[in-house]
Amino acid sequence: MTALDFSTILPELLLAIYALAALMAGAYLGKNKIAKPILWATVAALLIAAFYIGYGDRVEAVGFYGMFIDDAFSRFAKVTILLSAAAVLAMSADYMERYRLLQFEFPILIALASIGMMVMVSAGDLLSLYMGLELQSLSLYVVAAMRRDSVKSSEAGLKYFVLGALSSGLLLYGASLVYGFSGTTSFAGITAAVTTDHLSVGLLFGLVFLMVGLAFKVSAVPFHMWTPDVYEGAPTPVTAFFATAPKVAAMGLLARLLFDAFGNVPGDWSQIVAALAVMSMFLGAIAGIGQRNVKRLMAYSSISHMGFALVGLAAGNADGVQAMLMYMAIYAVMGIGTFAFILSLERDGQPVTDLESLNRFASAEPLRAFAVLFLMFSLAGVPPFLGFFAKLGVLSAAVEAGMTWLALLGVIASVIGAFYYLRIVYYMFFGAEGEGVESRMSMVQFVALIGTAAILLLGTISVFGVDDAAVVAAETLVGEQVAASADASMVVPGELPADEMPASE
Repeated sequence: MTALDFSTILPELLLAIYALAALMAGAYLGKNKIAKPILWATVAALLIAAFYIGYGDRVEAVGFYGMFIDDAFSRFAKVTILLSAAAVLAMSADYMERYRLLQFEFPILIALASIGMMVMVSAGDLLSLYMGLELQSLSLYVVAAMRRDSVKSSEAGLKYFVLGALSSGLLLYGASLVYGFSGTTSFAGITAAVTTDHLSVGLLFGLVFLMVGLAFKVSAVPFHMWTPDVYEGAPTPVTAFFATAPKVAAMGLLARLLFDAFGNVPGDWSQIVAALAVMSMFLGAIAGIGQRNVKRLMAYSSISHMGFALVGLAAGNADGVQAMLMYMAIYAVMGIGTFAFILSLERDGQPVTDLESLNRFASAEPLRAFAVLFLMFSLAGVPPFLGFFAKLGVLSAAVEAGMTWLALLGVIASVIGAFYYLRIVYYMFFGAEGEGVESRMSMVQFVALIGTAAILLLGTISVFGVDDAAVVAAETLVGEQVAASADASMVVPGELPADEMPASE
């Protein structure tokens, strides 16, 4: 290892040092006194890391013998992950303090999960892929069950842990098959081992098991079974986190695996991804119709939206990756705004999540109701909101890739799913008179709600160069694969020179 290796992983390293220091501070200074300062310090640390990654003057490089890749694709995903985590933590502070859930371990676990996600999207090897995935998963298992006096929260944590262990086992089995048939665990080595237009049977089985393990993290059907129960049972701030950053990380990791390791045989995996996309879009759209709990509804909403993001990956080209990245960034914005509203709902001092409680909400809080209307219209894909252009991007990529049938199915699923988003709007503006709900918002939650609604209406996400960054990120990911498949011995951006590569297994 060299100094270059540590400079490549510097943001993750500093965040890990901060998390350990915060853990020691909480243990020795008294958890009741230090919990809130640690939460806000963690928000600041995440924002500083995001700014450093997004605007720091750093060259693209690879560290630890190809196991860690620092390129435009990973940076785009990392900034989205860090900003989402910081936003969720900030708008959860008031909620957790009000309901006596604030413990100093919570922001530390969120920071550790974020580090795992950052490693995931920078993985250049099956070993670093698994290390990042498990660091994220182990942290999330704990926060899902952090409300120890709640049966639902304990159930959510247990279900997530058991099914997560199953998915990890499937992923490891796939990794062992890939290693056995390619002789290497590095993505570049796997690409070099694929010398024909199609994968061997062993590599194909290995890829399928890897995709199954990652589909669980994305909540893609038929590996979605944990999502509704965990979303409902976990504390609402934890659900808000589940619905944003981990989804971005898992989708980024899936794209990294498919394009960096198997990018020269897209015909072998694009149909699998397309099948996952279709099942996810339709099950999320149809099953969400019968939900009466807002958090369960958002679970099925996330399943459907991950299906649309998978449509972009199924295209198998740079346009599809760009559309997927933009979709995930816009989805994170929509998720933050929606959960800022859900976090504020209460009645008689207790949190409320049933749909009927929203009846006539607009008559009491018209500004917040219109902000939620913008969010729901964007989630439904109604123009001119950004959610419409996000769906248009992935469906257009599918059409350009010759998968018109997939785009048509996506349009049908979007129309079906629009029902339950519009039903929320109906309850707020035209629902029956009855016992209403209070919206007790902190300033951070109010800014998150109004700010995200404005972004989705005005499209201000483009002002910050997000669309241009997505183009560069997609071209980097797909371009690296093309160069690597043309000549495995050539040095490409983010790859070690030949004389620095480790000896072949």
